[in-house]
Amino acid sequence: MAGTKQTPRYEEFSSYVAERGPALLRMARSITGSHNDAEDLLQAALVKTFLSWDRINDPRARDGYVRRAMVNARISEWRRSRLDVYPTDEIPEQRVDDPTWRSDLADVVRRSIDKLPDRQRTTVILRYYEDLTEVQIAERMGVTLGTVKSTLSRAVDRLRRDADLIIERTTG
Repeated sequence: MAGTKQTPRYEEFSSYVAERGPALLRMARSITGSHNDAEDLLQAALVKTFLSWDRINDPRARDGYVRRAMVNARISEWRRSRLDVYPTDEIPEQRVDDPTWRSDLADVVRRSIDKLPDRQRTTVILRYYEDLTEVQIAERMGVTLGTVKSTLSRAVDRLRRDADLIIERTTG
């Protein structure tokens, strides 16, 4: 599209996606359980969000809008793909995977993070859940980059030694 000028709306939306995309993809992955399905779900939600971009007045509401669009899209997929059940005399043998291990692991990780000291917990959440860079974390927390790096290193080391996570890694 050489020579085409992009609108401020498009530029603002592109900046938002570039900044928040990784965190939103993690959210989509937690909804779908699959990286490929998560990418498709996020893309569909971002299309809906872009179409409504001018109506989202509060920049803090953008993540919530995208998340709601992902949940609604996922519910629509479930409804479309719902299978009709027909009674039969024979029950086919099927192996059913137990997806609860994902939520169990998430609970173990959350409890382990909750056991960290405040600064370490905050740093881990900002880095790995909010996907902020170390520089962004330093700015947000009002500390030096070196403090962020050392705090993050100590927190990760402590999580690696957490007994509950060790048990989960060896039994999972």
